[in-house]
Amino acid sequence: MVGTRTGPVADLVVEVVRLSGVAGRALARVAGRISNVLTPLGWAMIVVVPAAFVAGYGLGWMELVLVAWAGLVIAVVAAIYLVGRSPITIELRVPHSRVVVGEGASGQVTVVNPRSRRVLGSTIEIPIGAGLAEVVLPNLRKEAVFIHEFAIPTARRGIVPVGPVRTIRADPIGLVRRELVWTEERSLFVHPKTIAIPSTSTGFVHDLEGNPTRDLTNSDVSFHALREYQPGDERRYIHWRSSAKTGRYMVRQFEETRRSHLVVALSLATGDYANDEEFELAVSVAGSLGIRAIRDARTVSVLVSETTPEFAKRKLLAVRPLSTVTRARLLDDLAVVESAPTALAIADVARVAGEQVAGISVAFLVCGSGVTASELRSASTKFPVGVEVVAVVCDPESIPGFRRVAGLSILTIGYLEDLQKSLARSAAA
Repeated sequence: MVGTRTGPVADLVVEVVRLSGVAGRALARVAGRISNVLTPLGWAMIVVVPAAFVAGYGLGWMELVLVAWAGLVIAVVAAIYLVGRSPITIELRVPHSRVVVGEGASGQVTVVNPRSRRVLGSTIEIPIGAGLAEVVLPNLRKEAVFIHEFAIPTARRGIVPVGPVRTIRADPIGLVRRELVWTEERSLFVHPKTIAIPSTSTGFVHDLEGNPTRDLTNSDVSFHALREYQPGDERRYIHWRSSAKTGRYMVRQFEETRRSHLVVALSLATGDYANDEEFELAVSVAGSLGIRAIRDARTVSVLVSETTPEFAKRKLLAVRPLSTVTRARLLDDLAVVESAPTALAIADVARVAGEQVAGISVAFLVCGSGVTASELRSASTKFPVGVEVVAVVCDPESIPGFRRVAGLSILTIGYLEDLQKSLARSAAA
């Protein structure tokens, strides 16, 4: 800044400042590009070659001069490897965006040489999750196509990022390395295992969308039969035509219809599980229950524990709802849930769910063997009166079973397949 001064000196100062700024930005861009392609060996060469020139000519050591010139020639040759861009086109395909844990999954890289001349081979890198796959691309003749299929690991739930595919151009010595990105990243959702379970019509809200049950009632929308009038019956339900034929008052009797609002509460507290196997089984149970409710077009809420921040002064009493719009959306959310030491235990999850979710008719509490029967009984009391509470304890070391504790149904399962039998036994009890 030169203020209000004018004249040749002021103009010179302004021009110098402007040019220095332009030069500084240009040097920063060049330095950034150089740092992106130089390897540690390349940086060492940048230091050694000038030092060898100075020391060799300054001290008269011809050996150092020869070393300096040899290093300079090698650096120039290495730089030639970075010139230009390969004319090939690369496409990354992941045929399936969602798979079940343990299922086979694969991806495909297609390389095409659209030119009329041969293209030299190079190395292709494909990041797959935490790993990296390297593919040696051979020389491609004109209009040649190279296809490479690779496996994607699905041993664990989660989201596996695949790509972006990049080619590596480097000199044989390893002074420079240039990465060219060709594709975008793809994501593969690895869902938990689920199993088909029987439908349930448990619920207490009467409406036109409900499912008829075997329970009979005097007022509903699903007509069942006629019976004789009894004192206390409402006159509006009298069937006058049948009454005229029989000579006695006959009233309509209905089947009770119910629409269930199911709550599936999954504990993410590490202390509620003895090991990772129990937790994975619990995630599969929650997914199976939620999918059954979605298929039955029921109102369902799938809730998981929130995690208390590390330096919080008090425990965070909150739950996180998962998406139940579609089966795929629910499984996408379940694919990324993880247990945590500071996550809410099942009793606190039940407490928050009972306070925040309205109109609950059935609540499933899903946990591991770290939760005792008395703790489950305490958790069941957090829901309003009349809510049917079913606890599903995942314990591969125990024998599958069913028992009732003070109005609470406790299902113990060792494998996911045990859930079908346990629910059927619970419904018949």
